[in-house]
Amino acid sequence: MTPTLYRAAFMHTPSSPFTDAEALHVQQDGGLLVDGGQITASGDFVKLRAKNPEATVMDLGGGVLLPGFVDTHVHYPQVRIIGGLGMPLLDWLERCALPEEARLSDTAYARAVAKDFLHGLRCNGTTTALVFGSHFKGAMDLFFEEAAATGLRTVAGLVVSDRMLRDELHTTPELAYAEGKALIERWHGVGRARYAVTPRFSLSASEGILDACAALMTEFPDVHFTSHINENVREVQTVKELFPGSLDYLDTYDRAGLLGRRSVLAHSVHTTDRELVQMAAHHCTAAHCPCSNSALGSGLFPLKRHLNAGVHVSLGTDVGGGTGFSMLKEGLQAYFMQQLLGDGGVPLTPAHLLYLSTRAGAEALDMQDQIGDFGVGKAFDAVWLRPPEGSTLEAMLGHTESASATLAALYAGGTQADVARVWVGGDEVFTRAEFKGSKSAQKQPPVLAS
Repeated sequence: MTPTLYRAAFMHTPSSPFTDAEALHVQQDGGLLVDGGQITASGDFVKLRAKNPEATVMDLGGGVLLPGFVDTHVHYPQVRIIGGLGMPLLDWLERCALPEEARLSDTAYARAVAKDFLHGLRCNGTTTALVFGSHFKGAMDLFFEEAAATGLRTVAGLVVSDRMLRDELHTTPELAYAEGKALIERWHGVGRARYAVTPRFSLSASEGILDACAALMTEFPDVHFTSHINENVREVQTVKELFPGSLDYLDTYDRAGLLGRRSVLAHSVHTTDRELVQMAAHHCTAAHCPCSNSALGSGLFPLKRHLNAGVHVSLGTDVGGGTGFSMLKEGLQAYFMQQLLGDGGVPLTPAHLLYLSTRAGAEALDMQDQIGDFGVGKAFDAVWLRPPEGSTLEAMLGHTESASATLAALYAGGTQADVARVWVGGDEVFTRAEFKGSKSAQKQPPVLAS
């Protein structure tokens, strides 16, 4: 097949704005040469076109091309209960989340939920997600089947617990190990799927369950690990009571041998200094979920303390504790949260928001060599944001004076409606209705100011 040369105004962050003031890279009239799903050249469109006259050109004028979003904490079973406002975490779990999760024992229902969930990801421009799965093995097999059909990159696993939930969501250490092993052997590393060992949280996972999870990670050392930590004050206190021999919440995972480079712990709102030091020592990631933390009243995320301790941070939507799949909205809420913290917060720039939504997530999943930016050799995972004609965002973008202002406008005003096309590994996985069947966009000037 002939390569495709994408012409677009594009931005990406190949490095972290937290450590590199020049992290935001911008191409006003850029070109990305894609062959076999990989970026083989990147730079000025005119120069790339001159060197590659045989390439098929796709003109993405009138919008902005960004790397595909990476969501590092999102719940597959909860897509249909988004919007359970007015409750703290444990009440919300009991009244909203757990009854819905029990319904996934029905395979027909589980497949329908998987379709809804995966569509929610791709139509919002999310190309890779670390997915909190179902408590039912059958539902997880269906999830991986449906994910493969969409073409999305997913890291997901069976959720295991043996206490303090509904009885039908409980398992045993022996079954947790056996079912996890079967799913890993069937799905991990197949196509774009990876497996994540997933105890729900120490509140509902005994030492036996955590040991079963550790056994899987020892047997399959390249799988991922994810769970929750320090989300809600009442939750933290209950975990302390359940594990009187542990130093703190993190120590419940650490003692089991569950922490490492591929460990992602969601929320981390009420984390102690000792825990932060240990998270950094193990190279764990904290998945910050600002919309969920606000909706459930969990607290303001201490980003500055995480960064000062050397803890890597990425973003997650936490559907359905969060309020939707949009990583643009998640980035905006992260910005708001740090503003509210005043001197205790981190003054986030648009470049920080882009990094947290893309490259930081790739790093959290140890996939930074494959995805997260538009570097040569990376997979072409991308989202083209082009506002509908006559929309407020279109008016905003028509009057920005810099690339940073354009990026700020996208995060401040962008929604699902502005996602026009989405690619994973060069495969187009979502196309907005007016662009279906079209190989190019109507030519308009790029919106990035030089």
